[in-house]
Amino acid sequence: MEPTESGTPASVRVDVTDCAKTYPDGTRALLPTTLVVEPGEVLALLGPSGCGKTTLLRLIAGLESADAGGRIRFDRDDVSALPIERRGVGMVFQHYALFPQMTVAANIGYGLRIRRVPEAQRRQRVGELIDLVRLQGLEHKRPAELSGGQRQRVALARAVAIRPRVLLLDEPLTALDAKLKEQLREELAELLRRLRITTVHVTHDQQEALAIADRLAIMRAGRIIGVGDGESLYRDPGHPFLAEFLGRVNRVPRDAVARAAGQIRLADASWPCPDPLQACEALLVRPEDLRIETPGAGRATLTVGRRVFLGERVQIHLDGAGCALTADVGRDSAIRVGQTVGVTIEAGRWMPWFDDSAPA
Repeated sequence: MEPTESGTPASVRVDVTDCAKTYPDGTRALLPTTLVVEPGEVLALLGPSGCGKTTLLRLIAGLESADAGGRIRFDRDDVSALPIERRGVGMVFQHYALFPQMTVAANIGYGLRIRRVPEAQRRQRVGELIDLVRLQGLEHKRPAELSGGQRQRVALARAVAIRPRVLLLDEPLTALDAKLKEQLREELAELLRRLRITTVHVTHDQQEALAIADRLAIMRAGRIIGVGDGESLYRDPGHPFLAEFLGRVNRVPRDAVARAAGQIRLADASWPCPDPLQACEALLVRPEDLRIETPGAGRATLTVGRRVFLGERVQIHLDGAGCALTADVGRDSAIRVGQTVGVTIEAGRWMPWFDDSAPA
């Protein structure tokens, strides 16, 4: 791979083609999967535990081999049969895997030392990375003397010191507490964009994926269900699993009478059903898309059963006529438990539900 004028390796494209993974006992950890990661892109593999995201990451890394017929390319180079040490990848794991007896500088420079990079060049690159990840003054500290966030930065600097073709992140923020995780995901997003290294980031944390990644590949049961930028997938998921996994939703069932009449019925209200959703047995709507008003014509009459203050918003649990919904309102809302409210929902806010046990 040719370096750019700045000395940073040129970004590469990753092509995963028909890659599957079946273990000797017959377990299919990954169904045939095709995925493209564009040069310099940060792509998050997102999904529940056991969905296959870590298996896919390990195939890209070379820690696992794909079933016969699968191919992985870094630009024009077929790396399918290459071991990890010959693929030019950098990895950051959940628990960092730092050498406890080594200083920060020694940990960052370890990969350069075993590659026999000249000492002067090694010192220069380590110094640049210490500045980049904001570890100035900690060069001679050992991992046990650092905070969780500082150790995460050391691990990231060590991974990029070797100027990898592809950077692979496996749940890098999971071990951190919630406040530190929020701070570091912003720093990590900024750093990855400055580095412009093609990155695959495995996580089960939706907020982390949305904050860091350019695109998401959402997985379930060994297959990719949807790929796209976070906002598009959130607003127009196209598949109920995506809608329910990426954010929160209410499900509103539609009986045969409502479908025959072309309506959406909620408590004592009914509205015309958008044409593309006419056949759906249920519809989905996000809590923030429920408009809470005073009761009146054309509004579903519901009762506030619970009010939960969450800081930046208030979550309202609504009941009435056999239905239960959750709505989000502003933190200063005066709505109280026991109050009767009217609910309306714009036609464009409804999303389809169908039996998502079938392939997407």
